[in-house]
Amino acid sequence: MTSASTTRAADLRVEPVDDILERVERSLRTRLDRNTLTRKRRSVGARTDRETWVRVERRGLDKIGVQGWNGTECAARLEGIAQPEWKGAVVWRDQDEPVMWRADETELLPGTPIGTAVLSEDPKLSDEWWQAFNTSLDALAAQDTRRIATPDTVTITQDLVTRSIRNAFYGDFDTTVERWVPAHADLNWANMTAPTFHLFDWEDWGNAPRGLDSASLWGSSLAIPALADRVHEERRRDFESRDGKVMTLFVCSKILGPDAHPEDPRLQPARRMTEQIVAELQTS
Repeated sequence: MTSASTTRAADLRVEPVDDILERVERSLRTRLDRNTLTRKRRSVGARTDRETWVRVERRGLDKIGVQGWNGTECAARLEGIAQPEWKGAVVWRDQDEPVMWRADETELLPGTPIGTAVLSEDPKLSDEWWQAFNTSLDALAAQDTRRIATPDTVTITQDLVTRSIRNAFYGDFDTTVERWVPAHADLNWANMTAPTFHLFDWEDWGNAPRGLDSASLWGSSLAIPALADRVHEERRRDFESRDGKVMTLFVCSKILGPDAHPEDPRLQPARRMTEQIVAELQTS
């Protein structure tokens, strides 16, 4: 068997998943509507015959830390947040590879996902949507948890923040995080619905530096300047905080990293923001 440190990369958008779906159906005693199947790189989802939704994720053992990977289940206890109600789950270890599978069943979303993680067209969201968005993010930050956020399945730490920023940008400024609060940790336009706001896909939530969610959504919006400006304005308190500035650099380090596409429309606005924040942190 392959060791956990060398888990085979898999893309569920192209790999066969029929056996996995059949196992989920037997375990949850439901039928999945294959016509509604949504496939992503490491997860698939479908509607059930009892009008719920099931999301199935594949994750390597090396990506499952001591806190486990029951984020959606743990998020069910959060209060004041618009999210689909969690119904139950089934988890098992793969017999052939060092990976685990998890299927979470939730109520159906009240709307459709707004788009892909990075948008190219303005979704034209209502003021009511933005109000519900802010209410949920503020409520989340006020919760209490011992979970640690795992954006991109990587546990976020002070060392990770510092290394990411230092590897991408020069300058004599402090990257120390002062305040850690609960965050969704995968906040992008593919994980929210409209016209009714709901936030879903809670696998990676936990404590993170203040401003991570706001900066992540801003980074996902940079191809649409007006939308990025709206995110910045709605979450102004996060962005104006010192931690929010550090998180904006953290997000920009991913956009401007070595794997950046030269035609990515986010590059120039990310560079401009980086220069501004570095100058502010150097004088603070």
